[in-house]
Amino acid sequence: MTDERKHDQPDPKSPDGQSPSSAEPARSGVSRRGALKALVSVPFFGAFAFSFGKKKAADDFRKKTILSELGVTEGGPAYIPNAISKPPSERVRLGIIGFGGEGESLVRHAGYAHPDWVAEQRKALEENPAAAGLAVYMGQEDLNVAFTAVCDVFDVRAQRAIAASAVDTKPGNGPANPPAKRYRHYRDLLQSGDVDAVIIATPDHWHAQMTQDAAAEGVHVYCEKCMTRTEEETRAVHGAVTNAGIVFQLGHQNRQSEAHNKAREVIEAGILGPITLVEGTTNRNSPWGAWVWDIHEDGNPQTIDWELFEGPAPNKVPFSLERFFRWRCWYDYGTGLAGDLLSHEYDGVNQILQLGIPKSCVASGGIYYFKDDGRDVPDVFQAVYEYPNRDLTFVYSATLANGYYRGLRFMGHDASMQVSGTLSVTADGESTRYKQKIEDRIIDPSRPMFTYRPGFKGIDAVTSATEEYFVSRGLLYTYRGGRRVSAYHLLIAEWLDVIRNGGQTSCNIDRGFEEAMTCHMATRSYLEGRKVEWDPVNRRIV
Repeated sequence: MTDERKHDQPDPKSPDGQSPSSAEPARSGVSRRGALKALVSVPFFGAFAFSFGKKKAADDFRKKTILSELGVTEGGPAYIPNAISKPPSERVRLGIIGFGGEGESLVRHAGYAHPDWVAEQRKALEENPAAAGLAVYMGQEDLNVAFTAVCDVFDVRAQRAIAASAVDTKPGNGPANPPAKRYRHYRDLLQSGDVDAVIIATPDHWHAQMTQDAAAEGVHVYCEKCMTRTEEETRAVHGAVTNAGIVFQLGHQNRQSEAHNKAREVIEAGILGPITLVEGTTNRNSPWGAWVWDIHEDGNPQTIDWELFEGPAPNKVPFSLERFFRWRCWYDYGTGLAGDLLSHEYDGVNQILQLGIPKSCVASGGIYYFKDDGRDVPDVFQAVYEYPNRDLTFVYSATLANGYYRGLRFMGHDASMQVSGTLSVTADGESTRYKQKIEDRIIDPSRPMFTYRPGFKGIDAVTSATEEYFVSRGLLYTYRGGRRVSAYHLLIAEWLDVIRNGGQTSCNIDRGFEEAMTCHMATRSYLEGRKVEWDPVNRRIV
């Protein structure tokens, strides 16, 4: 099975160990503080300093006034999903099914980076001292897992997984792991007795059967999104996982994002007022972003088990390198823009608003740009979801031929909130709640009331037009206590912690059921060219 995805700096030191900036005033006999005092005594600079100090005092006053009015704290979110309850003492034996780009990334965030990746990161660090990849990896918590088993239908990737399992560069500098054992068929891996838990990072069409088979063997599952390929599979997976009682985690990294969890606090505080519209988007503008991935030079019928790759795919076709390496372009194996990208946006909204499955969906789109590669999934896609019981509409749109980023927006009567790796809230000019403060010029509706940027100190209640865009989406990194950390790592760590100590994962089987059904509603509406609705009694799309 397989998947394919591919500060401030200190002053340079002078020979005597001092920085040029500190050494120069000493030689001239004027201290830095004295030089600044002298500048302030000059009329222009003195007036500037007074003006700057006055503005800062005014900004501080506004900041305190706004935060007091909103009831917002400056620090990180009070709600952090399932923080690790205690150090991981019980070693968990981990298997991987599917060691493509995503599978390799997930195993790395569990503590096993391929030697080639480590070498690439070291080279990047030599060329750019600010390169953080290796530092973030080595700064991960040692999750105390043994990487014991791998299954992949492509020989090259299976061997790459074995090499990663025996890497000696690990977080916490733990002992080297014996090479993982390769299994040709995933069922042999699940029945081997060599694994306690498994990561499933295969094409979508295999997720359901593998998860059900793992549940039957009592093996805990971390599954990549979309959870299933079809509506029928979704009900079957939910039943199997629930009945078996295994720990299940769906791979949505936003569940560990500080910005998303802070957004939940903003909503619960009623800062936006009644929310009637939410917009989510995913735009890309590259062949890679449209899943036109590289075809490995060693891919051929001798190195790829094509029959096992196809497995439960509804339409069997002759061996095809394009379909193997670019499987997301076909509904036989994937779930299109709905399951691949809308799923992230929906799960973020569901995490923040707890919306559940919508009452109805209308979706449209088409293949408007990538017309020559044989795909049957659209490259432009829109879906409109209605939640009449919440007086709310969720609109999603995507194109694979334009990279303009618009973010995830929550629009209330009193304010709007944009969420990505950061969070900002802007008052509406016609707000009822903030009307007086807008008139008093304490709140300016033309710029954010406050911005929360994980990794920075506190909340900027007064922002400027030159404010930097720190993180675009927050799908890769987030922060804990001001420290940069992988959201993938946190999601895997949470899953392992629940396996050891009990509890619930943040993206458990119930959240997975909601995600899958919501995505399948959009796909079905698009393919059938009609509005679809959710029947909550029979739990079916009609």
